[in-house]
Amino acid sequence: GFPRTLGQAEALDRLCELDVVISLNIPFETLKDRLSARWVHPGSGRVYNMDFNPPSVRGIDDLTGEPLVQREDDRPEAVAARLRKYKDAAKPVIELYKSRGILHSFSGTETNKIWPYVYTLLSSKIPPLLSDEEN
Repeated sequence: GFPRTLGQAEALDRLCELDVVISLNIPFETLKDRLSARWVHPGSGRVYNMDFNPPSVRGIDDLTGEPLVQREDDRPEAVAARLRKYKDAAKPVIELYKSRGILHSFSGTETNKIWPYVYTLLSSKIPPLLSDEEN
């Protein structure tokens, strides 16, 4: 997410005024498992997840047949360290937006269960776009 640090939040404030901030509260183990299951095709940047978007052949890119790699920062021990660091850095950012009354938090482990609530919030804040036929 962005902003991740108080410094980034302050820099963002100089560029625009936010009226909605979304915080997704996902359990540590869920995040660690998902990120640790991520593999990429270096040439294209295509991303696979071994749990919910695996390649047809394990370890091989579907389009080129080339090997997939796991980034160093996606290895389980690195992911755990990244998540701890993020939590510490993000805490003041969360508090800032909470104090402004613009923070909306959603909790869960599955995108398809969280998304309808996020969509409802955003739909209430952003007017729908009309197609050319409706204009």
